[in-house]
Amino acid sequence: MNKILAKKKLSADVYELLVEAPLIARARKAGQFVIVQIDTDWGERIPLTIADADSAAGTVTLVFQAVGATTHKLAEKEVGDHVENILGPLGNPTHVKKYGTVVCVGGGIGVAPLHPIAEALKAAGNKVIIIIGARNKDLVIFEDRMRKIADELVIVTDDGSYGRKALVTEPLKEYCSATPKPDFAIAIGPPIMMKFCAEATRPFGVPTEVSLNTIMIDGTGMCGGCRVTVGGEVKFVCVDGPEFDGHKVDFDNMMIRLRAYKAHEDEAHHECHLGLGLEPHAPATAAPATAAPAAAAAGAKGATK
Repeated sequence: MNKILAKKKLSADVYELLVEAPLIARARKAGQFVIVQIDTDWGERIPLTIADADSAAGTVTLVFQAVGATTHKLAEKEVGDHVENILGPLGNPTHVKKYGTVVCVGGGIGVAPLHPIAEALKAAGNKVIIIIGARNKDLVIFEDRMRKIADELVIVTDDGSYGRKALVTEPLKEYCSATPKPDFAIAIGPPIMMKFCAEATRPFGVPTEVSLNTIMIDGTGMCGGCRVTVGGEVKFVCVDGPEFDGHKVDFDNMMIRLRAYKAHEDEAHHECHLGLGLEPHAPATAAPATAAPAAAAAGAKGATK
């Protein structure tokens, strides 16, 4: 049982929870995630990336988007309530070293799981450029926290309501076109965003990592649900990832697999609104993160990584 110590609504349907998890807080490293289960009686297990941790206080920060049955139930919890099970830390940590200049790109709630990675890269002595993208101003998250880390911070919105009116790939291409070009890039957000970030850096030869959010059940590699194709080989996100070379990931295949349980997700999404007394609305389309992404929450996947 993990007690919720603080709760904050970051934007529409996006929540931040500070949760007691001392063993995970001490062991976690940037880029890792947890599996969360709020109902131990055959409840769904969803992956959530650790957006922050305090080893001294024994707490972890989880950010998620309420888009389906499990994440809506999680959003209903309040300070003092408990999350039944949190398993982790899982996955391979980010390979942190001094590259030189790194560009960190976060889309939607993918900005949250990007935070500890950017923080670790900065601590390793890199110049850190951070690009935050969102559909509009109200959906921009973690700006203040990222500003404390970044040597340069660029914010873009689809509608131009805040920062530049652009997609994240536009400033990313500009940085890659500059002399000298970045030594490394990492992107976290919706799969389509990560795909085009990888395509943006490819012509410039900038090594690019992406953090994938697939269907995930056990988080130990046994179920095979999280398999993806990377460089023509089958990989399992939970044990081989979650980070991979973005230039080698078969994003089209991954996005097809993410839709495998859409009918079940839609049904669960409808039922969760009835059960919780909420007004039904169309499922959100923003990311992940932080990561697992928003597309995951309703029936077979999690939301923020």
